[in-house]
Amino acid sequence: MPSIAHRRAPRVALLIETTRTYTRELLAGVRSYVAAHGPWSTYLELRALDSSPPDWLKDWDGDGILTRTFSAETSKLVTATGLPAVELRSTHFAGGRPLVGCNNQDIGRMVAEHLYERGFRHFAAYSQRNEEFFVERVDNFKKVVRAYGHRCLELPEDHPERVPDWEQSQSRLIHWIAQLPKPIGIFAATDQLGVRLLEACQTAGVAVPEEVAVVGAENEETLCSFTTPPLSSVRFDGHAVGFAAAELLDRMMHGRSNRTKPVQVAPKGIVVRGSSGELVISDRLVARAVALIREGAVHGLDVNELSAKLGASRSTLDRRMKSVLKRSPKDEILRVRFREVERLLRQTNLTIDLIAEQTGFTHSHYLQAAFKARYKQTPGKFRRAKS
Repeated sequence: MPSIAHRRAPRVALLIETTRTYTRELLAGVRSYVAAHGPWSTYLELRALDSSPPDWLKDWDGDGILTRTFSAETSKLVTATGLPAVELRSTHFAGGRPLVGCNNQDIGRMVAEHLYERGFRHFAAYSQRNEEFFVERVDNFKKVVRAYGHRCLELPEDHPERVPDWEQSQSRLIHWIAQLPKPIGIFAATDQLGVRLLEACQTAGVAVPEEVAVVGAENEETLCSFTTPPLSSVRFDGHAVGFAAAELLDRMMHGRSNRTKPVQVAPKGIVVRGSSGELVISDRLVARAVALIREGAVHGLDVNELSAKLGASRSTLDRRMKSVLKRSPKDEILRVRFREVERLLRQTNLTIDLIAEQTGFTHSHYLQAAFKARYKQTPGKFRRAKS
């Protein structure tokens, strides 16, 4: 094979799926490295995680490979090329290749701290045990929980994506949730498992996050935003992982690295959504009030209707909510309404009239005046700044 020193650019194959938020960020990190230190000639095609290994790789005259390896078949094919290669998924099929990935211990720690800071004192994990990185995430979550002086229950799920077992798996999950002490914070080792948890809670009539709060991992935006309520999740730093992997491969292709220890990149933090976004509320009247407000505020629920639904006087409700939340019932209703206004301004092109109609405000001019008083800017300016 000719030395890459005599070529215009190294030829690098990117065996990385293009179907997920994290891996697209990862590819963006590779692109950033190449823009700064390239050029490279890159071979990239549309892939899913379980895509078959590309036939062209067998006879490919390349210089290096970045791979997220899902099968022994792909691993053997990458190894057989004899080319410098960096693994970006796990050590399970790495074949001795150096690994660049997320720091799974940090992931577990972040979730434990997040749930503890919100007042949870019961904890559980819904996990997979078929990959070392899942084990690391959950084990460190449990370690931090124990350091807080609490225990962590666990339900392993060995085959989380076997569609024929869906009903049986969900029945098992619903039964497990019913037996858990509440309120409880649960770490789902992946967003897919987090979605399953939220579906099971909805089927069982368990309030989220009042009774069960859920945090996933990877921040796959399609999954996280599709659930009810939306799923909180640890956001991986895909860009930094991709950049570091490209940097390592560049050194390997030039014979300047024999690294064997994994490169571990810290996650960027937790994207907090509705599945874990509230504090634990021990006052049951206030907890019921908060749940009703979350469901009804955007449909025009007011304090009189709320009091009637709860069978409590306005003065009692006002006193107890101020004691627990430091907010009145009216303040909480407006907080929930404005949270939805923010979302619609960020994520849609709806007119202010339609946004007012969908968030429980009587007239659009009232929404605009209240928004300006609260945010010190108009809804239009807010939308432009967030776009």
